[in-house]
Amino acid sequence: MDATILIVDDEKSTRDGLRMALEDSFDCYVASDIREAMNILTSEKVDLVLTDLRMGGDSGMDLLDEILKLKSPPIAIMMTAYGSVDTAVEAMRRGAWHFVTKPLNLDEVELLIKRALTSKSLELNNKKLESENQELRQKVGKQAHGLDRLIGQSSSMAQIHSMITQIAPTKATVLIEGESGTGKELVAEAIHNLSGRPKEKIITVNCAALSPQLLESELFGHEKGAFTGASQRRIGRFEQASGGTLFLDEIGEIDQATQVKLLRVLSEKTIERVGSNTPIKIDVRVITATNKNLAKMVAKGDFREDLFFRLNVVKVTLPPLRNRKEDIILLANAFLKEFSKENDKNITSFSDSALQHMQNYNWPGNVRELRTAIEHGVVMCNGSEIEANQLPLNVQSGASLLQLEGLSPELSEDEINTSRENTLAPPQEFNLHALESVTIRRALSHTKNNRTAAADILGISRRTLQRKLKDLSL
Repeated sequence: MDATILIVDDEKSTRDGLRMALEDSFDCYVASDIREAMNILTSEKVDLVLTDLRMGGDSGMDLLDEILKLKSPPIAIMMTAYGSVDTAVEAMRRGAWHFVTKPLNLDEVELLIKRALTSKSLELNNKKLESENQELRQKVGKQAHGLDRLIGQSSSMAQIHSMITQIAPTKATVLIEGESGTGKELVAEAIHNLSGRPKEKIITVNCAALSPQLLESELFGHEKGAFTGASQRRIGRFEQASGGTLFLDEIGEIDQATQVKLLRVLSEKTIERVGSNTPIKIDVRVITATNKNLAKMVAKGDFREDLFFRLNVVKVTLPPLRNRKEDIILLANAFLKEFSKENDKNITSFSDSALQHMQNYNWPGNVRELRTAIEHGVVMCNGSEIEANQLPLNVQSGASLLQLEGLSPELSEDEINTSRENTLAPPQEFNLHALESVTIRRALSHTKNNRTAAADILGISRRTLQRKLKDLSL
């Protein structure tokens, strides 16, 4: 944990003992009184102050008052050998984050510091997000922009947000590429709502859901008698979207004949209804989306190159959820709030084990699969916290639904055998040390052998982790 703490105590043995115990996890400064402490606080960036209550002629309460006068005050934890309820209440009232009594349990102190720093980090992130959201609201005014539905703090999602705000006011045709479930339709809606056409309609057509004949009629409309069953004139989606936006989802599924007609529409800005030769002028912004790689389809001759260039004026590529895992918990909490309200339940959080399972899972179905998993958890939960065993079985096991059903064509024979062994064989005959060893190895692998980060994931102190590594001969 890259954090700096200041230890303030008039007893040298206490200062040095705390410093030696904590310096593996934190950068540590020490001070013997308020004057030394304030010299450090005004010249160095300190994240947390661990101060004694009584220091000769000085009081930790007075140091608290000085700390709170700083422009960016660090968190303060008070420690004393003279603990009482009244003293603790007074310390908290004066701005302390927590209060501990001597003699100190060093492991507990380390965990307490980490919890305090995590709390501070979350608070700062929330303030930063609120500031960014406020800035964005000022930029786009009071109109509904839709970016609030594209949840994510990762750098990749920040780039997507920035790109949307830049391209939305233009008239450029946009191609959105991304795996199924990544949120392509949300991006299309955000572009429309941030464009100069937010009061007009956005019309959506799923190109994969219609046959070529039906798709042509759906897009361009038809005249009465144009074909068997055409008993009256039908206005197509291009005309319906006039003045607004037409979103063509799964554009890679359209046949060659429709590709030719779509190319003409984009080139000439006119359409002809099926059964008519009369051109109709249209003013429509076209946004398309696909879970395929259109450039590869062009290379294979499955998609017209000239149409590809017309559609690919600006391309937005959505990352799969497995490549932005820092957004998983943020998304999960948003879905938890949504489904708890929808199902009239008071579920406020996830257990640490549930969070770890969600972070470790690869989410082949992306955000859509995560949303479904959280809905499942809400339905199965009877308390205020979703446990790991209340998540879908595939999330618990780390296997995809197809793998669990034995339907995945992507598994090699070795992977199938390994999966079968893991499913049927008892894990090391339930040897606790073996399971503990595996868990610690996974944590270290996940953190790239950062022991402090691994200890955080495991919920133990760094010192405890070091002891276990020695005991388990890892």
